[in-house]
Amino acid sequence: MSGTPQDVRRQVPRTDAVLADPALLEPQRRLGRALVKRAVLDAQARVRAGELAPELVTDAALAALPTTAAGSLHPVLNATGVLLHTNLGRAPLSAAALAALEVAAGSCDVELDLATGARGRRGRGALAALAAAVPAAGGVHVVNNGAAALTLVATALAGPTLPGGPREIVIARGELVEIGDGFRIPELLAATGARLREVGATNRVHPRDYADAVGPETGFVLKVHPSNFQVTGFTSSVSVAELATLGPPLVVDIGSGLLSPEPLLPDEPDAATVLAQGATLVTASGDKLLGGPQAGLLLGSPGAGAELVERLRRHPLARALRVDKLTLAALEATLAGPPPPVTRALHADPTELRRRAEALAERLRAAGVDAAATASHATVGGGGAPGVVLPSAAVALPERYAAALRQPAAPPQPATPRQPATPRQPATSRQPSPDSGVVAVLGRLEGGRCLLDLRALPAEDDERLYAAVRAVPR
Repeated sequence: MSGTPQDVRRQVPRTDAVLADPALLEPQRRLGRALVKRAVLDAQARVRAGELAPELVTDAALAALPTTAAGSLHPVLNATGVLLHTNLGRAPLSAAALAALEVAAGSCDVELDLATGARGRRGRGALAALAAAVPAAGGVHVVNNGAAALTLVATALAGPTLPGGPREIVIARGELVEIGDGFRIPELLAATGARLREVGATNRVHPRDYADAVGPETGFVLKVHPSNFQVTGFTSSVSVAELATLGPPLVVDIGSGLLSPEPLLPDEPDAATVLAQGATLVTASGDKLLGGPQAGLLLGSPGAGAELVERLRRHPLARALRVDKLTLAALEATLAGPPPPVTRALHADPTELRRRAEALAERLRAAGVDAAATASHATVGGGGAPGVVLPSAAVALPERYAAALRQPAAPPQPATPRQPATPRQPATSRQPSPDSGVVAVLGRLEGGRCLLDLRALPAEDDERLYAAVRAVPR
C-alpha cells in the first residue's frame, strides 16, 4: 500500500459503516455485535499497519469470525483410536442428548410440575432414568463430576463438621490413585477434612488389614477401582463382598461409569454388580463408558444405601455440587435414548472398520494423497479398561499430516474486494466449504506415519475426514 501514515488513517473505513454492511448483519445476529466489532477493529488495525487494503476490511472481518458459534471451542474429529479422549471432552453426546440440550437451553420445566403449577423436584426425569437403568439401586443422586461425588461422601460421612470431629476413611494403599492432571484421591479426600487410614502394602492387601483398621473412628470403607493402570505379579486385593461384612458403610468408586456388565470389558466393574455384592454406595462418572455428559453418579443399595443417598442429597454441600439443567437433560436422554456414540464405537465391527479405511484410502490416492489402509489398535481411554486392546483400522498418511490436520488453515482471504451488496443480491457471511479444512482432525503418530484410526469416528464423519485430508496442501 502507498501513501503516508496520515493518508492511511483517513482511508480506514469507519467502524459504524463497516458494521452496517449487510454482509455483517447476519454474523452480528448469530455471534453478537461485540464479537463482530472486535473482528472489525482488528481488520482496521491491519489497514493502519499497511497489511490490508482499506476496501478489504469487511472481508477480513468475515474471515476472522467463527463459522458456527461465538465461543472459542473448535470441532475436532477424533481419529486417535482412543474412545474416551479426555483432551477432546471424553464421551461425545448422542443425537438424542443433543436434541435434549436444545429443549433445556430455553425455558423448561426443570423445577416445575406443569400439572399442578407447583414446584417440582429438580432433575426428576434424569433421576428416574438412572434408577431405571440400575434396578438394584435403592436411591440415586447426581452431582457435577466423579470427584465431586467422592467429595460429598467424604464430607458427609467423615468430615470435621460431624459430632466429635472428623472420622477415618479406610482405604488400601494400592488404591490411592492419581486421577489425571495431578489430582490425587488421597489429597482430594484430605481436603474435605477427613482422616485417611491407609491399610496394606502397595501391591497386596488382605481382609485382616481392613478388619484391624475398622473401629469407632471409621466413617466408611472406600474401595477405589484403579481404572487407569494395572498392577501385575505378586498382588492381592479384597473383594467387595468381603469388605461388605466389616460393618461400616462401604463406598465403591467404580470410575468409568458402567451401569451393567459389559462382556467386552470383563474386568471393568459395573454399578449393578457392585451393589449386588454388598456395596452401600457406588460412585461413578457420567462422561466415560456411560457415554453422557460430565456428571458424578451416586447409587445406593436398598435400605441403608437409600438412606445415605437421601442424607447426601440434603447435605449443604450438595447445593454447591448441583448439576445444571443442560447436564440433567443430556444425562436423561443418554440413559433413556439409543446407544450413545461410545457404545457404538466399543462394539464397532473390525471388518467394517477395515472396509471404511480401504475406501477412504482409495479415494485419497485417487486425489493424489499418499494414503494406505492399515490394521490398527484402539483403547477405551478416559481412565477406563487399562490394557484392553480393541482391533481397529486406520488410514496411514505421511507424518507431516498430523500437524497440518490438527491446525487446519483458515479459508484464504480474497485477492479482490467483495462487491457491495445490492438490494437484489444481498451479501451473506462466508461459510466454509466441505473441503475448506476448517475442521480439525486429531490422529496419532506411529512408526513415522500419521494414523487416522476409525474406531472412535462415526461412519457419517468419513466424508468430513476425507475433506480435511484433501484440504492439506501437497
